[in-house]
Amino acid sequence: MNRVLLLRAPGVYPPQADSFLLRQALLRERLPPGARVLDIGSGTGTLAISAARGGAAQVVAVDASLGAVLSTRVNALLAGVRVTVRRGDLLAPVAGRRFHLVLANPPYVPAPGRRGSRTVDAGYDGRAVLDRLAVQVPPALLPGGVLLLVQSALSGVSATVRALTAGGLETEVTDRRLVPFGPVLRGRSDWLRRRGLLQDGQDKEELVVIRARRPG
Repeated sequence: MNRVLLLRAPGVYPPQADSFLLRQALLRERLPPGARVLDIGSGTGTLAISAARGGAAQVVAVDASLGAVLSTRVNALLAGVRVTVRRGDLLAPVAGRRFHLVLANPPYVPAPGRRGSRTVDAGYDGRAVLDRLAVQVPPALLPGGVLLLVQSALSGVSATVRALTAGGLETEVTDRRLVPFGPVLRGRSDWLRRRGLLQDGQDKEELVVIRARRPG
């Protein structure tokens, strides 16, 4: 989908480097006939729309933000694809359903003190949402189903891999990309250095895509 055509309500996470890296991984996946896809934290809907255009029979997009729900609905309509959009917390709106592919671009940035931006910050270690996804996603995958998740190396890639593996999934890191710090990381770089998460002079963040498959 042409990026300039995406409509975005105020406060909704815009497609950026992590979104594009996850979309790259999505485009490599071979969806089975009748594929059911879930996009967790849909934002503007760019990934849900890509999945629908890529041949998914059913696409469900979930976000806790009303603005994101409205943005996804409007953008899917403009793109001419069918996406079912639900508002709610992670997998709660699709409880009991299972999918061939789950996409997730959750908040993953370590944050000092109380959580700030709900689209970016994810607690002191950046894992407030990642750890919940690692528990909730495996039961929602059909046999042979795949999770594609993007996160920062600052929030513990090995911890995510271990958690998903413990959930019975075959897990690997498939994509890596270094990107310059945005405003959020620039603003808390001193705090991250004091915690040992950044090296002196470091001004780039590594993003990774984790692919986790349920055997079957």
